[in-house]
Amino acid sequence: MNVQETKIPGVCLINPIVREDARGRFVKTFHEPSFRDAGLATTFPEHYYSVSARGVLRGMHFQLPPHDHDKLVSCITGEIIDVVLDLRRQSQTYLEHVVMPLSSETGAQAYLPKGVAHGFYVTSESATVLYNVTTTYAPEHDTGILWSSAEIDWPDFEPMVSERDAGFSTLDAFIKSL
Repeated sequence: MNVQETKIPGVCLINPIVREDARGRFVKTFHEPSFRDAGLATTFPEHYYSVSARGVLRGMHFQLPPHDHDKLVSCITGEIIDVVLDLRRQSQTYLEHVVMPLSSETGAQAYLPKGVAHGFYVTSESATVLYNVTTTYAPEHDTGILWSSAEIDWPDFEPMVSERDAGFSTLDAFIKSL
């Protein structure tokens, strides 16, 4: 695995070795020694996935302490634009974001530390996104910010979003509430 740091500390793009032959493709999505050597979490007590159609935007989601978590995101079918926004006040990249294309073809994964918001936009006909997280879901600590309020250059400014995501507070309102 090739682990690349992004401009946001702790946010990594992981490029696994992809093996292809006449039968198809084989991708190793997790290798504990490689993750440990890179200083990444190696225990993920909860795994889940979403299936979304083209034009769907999910985000910007995160869990608040003490149930905040690191997250490993993989697009196992299709293709997405993955976005991470740094919400850690002490970070040198506070309120900055990174955009990473993830697809089943490349096998690339995004590793996200605690304290960042996450979202993605589906660019293929459909996409299945797998999440591995270091804490279990805690509904009372689960929240987000309005996807359109963080000066992110999304591919579509009229995406399909859930009612919940459309009702999140703006980034400015979230910051003022802290």
